[in-house]
Amino acid sequence: MDLDGCALPEDRLYDLEHDVWFQREPDGGLARVGLLGPLVWFAGRFQSVSFRPVEGPLDRGRSVATVESVRYTGAVRLPLGATVVDRNFGIVERPRLLNDRPYDDGWVVRVRPTRDALPPSLETAATVAGRLRERIRAQRIRCWPQSPDLELYEIGIECSAVLAQLNEELERHPAGDAVLLVTDDPTSPIEMERWSDQTGHRVLAHRPEGNLHQFLVRKEAHPVPRRRPGG
Repeated sequence: MDLDGCALPEDRLYDLEHDVWFQREPDGGLARVGLLGPLVWFAGRFQSVSFRPVEGPLDRGRSVATVESVRYTGAVRLPLGATVVDRNFGIVERPRLLNDRPYDDGWVVRVRPTRDALPPSLETAATVAGRLRERIRAQRIRCWPQSPDLELYEIGIECSAVLAQLNEELERHPAGDAVLLVTDDPTSPIEMERWSDQTGHRVLAHRPEGNLHQFLVRKEAHPVPRRRPGG
């Protein structure tokens, strides 16, 4: 399910009070818990994750980790009574996994629920979609398929100059990095498509907003142009 560009997978349950998701594993005994995507994008790029040294059965709402970004510090809380059986230390080594893959490799803990019955606070994607969409719009949350490593604002500049600046920035970044380009040039959608064909670098997303166009561009390790310059 897509909510104004923010993904909301339908294969798990959600606790909006604590901004987390819950997904049982195939055997049904264990489950993963992670952060809700819109919270991740509201927080911005995460810089650190630390786990709390908790053991044994814990009540719903207990903190199991703390996450910190430039503009947000908060606790990751359990959506139900459970025992933590595993922690994802991959997000400690690389906190941006919380941003880039919040519903996959960015999970936080694996737990064993203390009861078979799930609390009513855990709801399906269809049930929370309306409330979550209102929150996304009210907080002006912008979700992207990859967290930008750089935001490039080029306002009042012709697209040819914008693309020259984008090329210079990509030269400074390693493969895999993403640049969020914001421009008010009305020809930019066509020019960016042509630029991607000529350079082989991918435009991951395009979002118009008012008179602005926002493009998320990724530098490819081995770009393969689909069109020659000037062609």
